[in-house]
Amino acid sequence: MEKIEKLQKMINKKLDNKTAWQKVKIARMIERPTSIDYIYRICDTFIELHGDRYFGDDKSIVGGIGILNGDPVTIVAQQKGRNTSENIKRNFGMPEPEGYRKSLRLMKQAEKFDRPIICFVDTPGAFCGMEAEERGQGEAIASNLIEMFNLKVPIVSIVIGEGGSGGALAFAVANSVWMLENSVYSILSPEGFASILWKDGSRAEEAAEVMKCTAQDLKKYGIIDKVLKEPQGGAHKDVDKMAETIKNELIDTVGILKKHSKEEIVNSRYNKFRHMGKYSEKL
Repeated sequence: MEKIEKLQKMINKKLDNKTAWQKVKIARMIERPTSIDYIYRICDTFIELHGDRYFGDDKSIVGGIGILNGDPVTIVAQQKGRNTSENIKRNFGMPEPEGYRKSLRLMKQAEKFDRPIICFVDTPGAFCGMEAEERGQGEAIASNLIEMFNLKVPIVSIVIGEGGSGGALAFAVANSVWMLENSVYSILSPEGFASILWKDGSRAEEAAEVMKCTAQDLKKYGIIDKVLKEPQGGAHKDVDKMAETIKNELIDTVGILKKHSKEEIVNSRYNKFRHMGKYSEKL
């Protein structure tokens, strides 16, 4: 029995020892659970709210009010599709300006009613089409960054798949930032990185290693606060178990953050990002 357990541990260790590129591919899997898969598992109930009150309703952003362990929370999440038709509807998880404005509207509403905010990050990046730029994509992202620093309620952000560029950061100015074990978080895609650095997008696998974009690397450098262990083989192998892990962690962390004063919440969030510079020597 002891030998079997030892052998199983060795197998699990080998399976867990994935390269950065392997993690990128897992994060992009069509089978990987989306934000909605987690929202309806961690919340006792959830009411989705729509629209940015300026232009329209961005389907790549799901937001609303949920009940977590009996307490109300505001949830804003980037949503990919589970198939081609859903991805077209959700714009492949790439928000446009109205998506960021919708999320900010809901976060300001959460502050008004003293609700903690939970963000799910899963995007290859903000939509870079001409129409998005015409409607103020850069300004919408920048407004989220500025406003999130000053919100007087706790914010927890979780990277569940891809965390691409400013499109992801606009959801991740939080008191506590987490990543699932096989998720990635970076300034741009490995393909884009390789194209810029080496003028060769085919070197994406090599770029992924250089970028230090995995949850383990970012935890080491102090960019994120926690890595959530996934079921063996990835979150898609057992969505219920993964959701249970997220829920338990959220209940504990939100409960602790709610005990802090509004001033402490704002200052701790600001200081968290202000002090990231001290880790630059390690990069």
